[in-house]
Amino acid sequence: MKIRETGFILFLEDYKRNVDFYSLKLGLSIREQKENLTIFNFGNSYLMVEANGVKSEVEKTRAQNPTVIRIDIEDFDKTLEVLKRQLDVKVYRHTWGTIGVIIDPEGNRIELKDVSLSL
Repeated sequence: MKIRETGFILFLEDYKRNVDFYSLKLGLSIREQKENLTIFNFGNSYLMVEANGVKSEVEKTRAQNPTVIRIDIEDFDKTLEVLKRQLDVKVYRHTWGTIGVIIDPEGNRIELKDVSLSL
């Protein structure tokens, strides 16, 4: 098997609101867009968002969504400084590293991991 690229698909109930969230608030660039489907550039892969998901007003439990979107960040402090101007970001420090946690409008967990110390 020759893998060309990896991607992630996220199904969303409030599709248009979340396209704005991922593009305008998180700053992901749109690679391709069709009705009810948007593909974002996502590092060396892609994040596809589509309609027909189920949202939660609070962070989804692992039973509701056992997947976390993880983004490795080299300029962690600077990135968090910018994101905190418009989003609630909680920072957690663990023995294995530091993460900033954001919850998207559907209740999906997004973790930003500080990789500056591991370079």
